[in-house]
Amino acid sequence: MKQVSGVTIFGIILGFGLFLFAVIANTDNYFMFISFSSFLMVIGGTLAAAMISFSGTYVVKAFKELGELIIPQNINPITLYHDVALLIQWARIMQKGDIREFEKIIDKTQIEDSFMKYASNLLLSDYDSTSLRDMLTDAIETRYERNMVQSHILKTMAGYAPAFGMIGTLVGLIIMLDNLGANPDAIGKGMALALLTTLYGVLFSQLVLKPGAEKTKEKQQILRYRDFMVMEGLIMLNERKSAIMVQDRLNSFLDPKYHFDIISERENR
Repeated sequence: MKQVSGVTIFGIILGFGLFLFAVIANTDNYFMFISFSSFLMVIGGTLAAAMISFSGTYVVKAFKELGELIIPQNINPITLYHDVALLIQWARIMQKGDIREFEKIIDKTQIEDSFMKYASNLLLSDYDSTSLRDMLTDAIETRYERNMVQSHILKTMAGYAPAFGMIGTLVGLIIMLDNLGANPDAIGKGMALALLTTLYGVLFSQLVLKPGAEKTKEKQQILRYRDFMVMEGLIMLNERKSAIMVQDRLNSFLDPKYHFDIISERENR
């Protein structure tokens, strides 16, 4: 079962909670803030515009990312520490020149990350370091750009939502003005109903779509950072650098409190 981000959930509750508090504190007529037609105008219009603007496959992926908003990033200082530990272990084997032993370890290691698996296979293909760096850099950048499409879609939808809220408001105002002569007492109620679509559009944009876009962007930036760290380690492995050199280089990618103990490692050599 996947964990959830307590901070994200707190933020969602706080954001919508402030809105609900403003409603409850100022009126007893809570139901006037509920309008299915206004909600449908904003959600349906935003989705329609997104489907027109982008490929349906990427729109679905964007909504999937939105659904995973509360799931925390699976890359953190601890996982980076374990990645570096694995690379140092591999460096010790590569330094001995036992490529068959290294190949056996790669086969036994459960590598779930697609980039790590691809990169380790390239390492076994005996490419020179320049070619290896070029291929891995291309793999990192293309994965980053491909995954950033979802963030771009969510950010674009965040711009669509208030616009469709305004469209709904204009529709409501036109209907209200058309009925103005029949029932003048309904002006206030009609105006409030017309403004609901704008309210829904702004809330959907500012509390759902924009945070979703930024969270997706953050995840991809962290993943890209981790991939570059792995790439540097694998290139050093390809050049048969010592485990200490790999450790010293990759420590620069880690949080200082997770640095490997360089002094004690050198004393044990």
